[in-house]
Amino acid sequence: MRILVTGGLGFIGCNFCRYVLSHYRDYKIINVDKLGIGSNPENLKDLEGDKRYKFIKGDICNKHLVNRLIKDVDAVVHMAAETHVDRSIKSPGKFIKNNTMGTFTLLEAMRKHNNSARLLHVSTDEVYGQVVKDSFDEHSTLRPSNPYSASKAAADMFIIAYNRTYQLDVIITRCTNNFGPYQHPEKLIPKTIIRSLRNVPVPLYGSGKNIRDWIYVIDHCEALALVLEKGNSGEIYNISAGNELPNIEIVRRILRILNKPENFVTFVEDRPGHDFRYSLNSSKIRDELGWKPKFSLDDALRETVSWYIKNEQWW
Repeated sequence: MRILVTGGLGFIGCNFCRYVLSHYRDYKIINVDKLGIGSNPENLKDLEGDKRYKFIKGDICNKHLVNRLIKDVDAVVHMAAETHVDRSIKSPGKFIKNNTMGTFTLLEAMRKHNNSARLLHVSTDEVYGQVVKDSFDEHSTLRPSNPYSASKAAADMFIIAYNRTYQLDVIITRCTNNFGPYQHPEKLIPKTIIRSLRNVPVPLYGSGKNIRDWIYVIDHCEALALVLEKGNSGEIYNISAGNELPNIEIVRRILRILNKPENFVTFVEDRPGHDFRYSLNSSKIRDELGWKPKFSLDDALRETVSWYIKNEQWW
């Protein structure tokens, strides 16, 4: 299988590329990435000698480039996106362009130049908005709370529409908060690790009681590969590990691993539209495709902390 991966030098993208090439010997990857914020050429330096891997610097909003690349692939795994909520609040236009219009460019290229290819769109649990009790399933209403999640929800809607109108082979996945190697230092877990190692305060929004469901990125990559191979066209699959914890508890666990005091935490003013709790019901992918996470939260946290300690030159 020849796969076009968008945003493959980002956090989830680089882990996915590495996972696929190590588990599927007959797969080939073309990675297109514009090297924006969150992308790092060092993330896949180790694959440069692999004949099954090819990197192309480019923007998915460039329709001429996308039209050319789309013609010779069997599948597209679409991860390229602006992802930081804080930046979306300051500069929402960039998120509409990259997340919504970039997805539209891919869909148009598929419709016109390769309507037999499969598109796996990696979305987010944030499109559902916050939930006070219970968990969102794939039929829940989308209620995005910020420009980032709104731009991703808009992309989801275009994908659903192109499946129903043009019968494109598309699948959407929506996953909870990822963590693991190669995650940008602006995110909560790597920020906590790095700042603790530097013995500087760890900022935490509000009271730190906002709840997120955490999943190790390798478990997410395994789920994506499974959905790409066996998922049903036109479907949506939620992906979650069931590790719901307040942000302050995640930070405390990291501090304990590093033998740092809890007074490293400093609470800062909450951001606008900060959803209190995300929670996904992922019984569909578990029951229909047989996926389940392999890593416990504590083991994955220890692995992640160890990676950042050993790879100080990366951050």
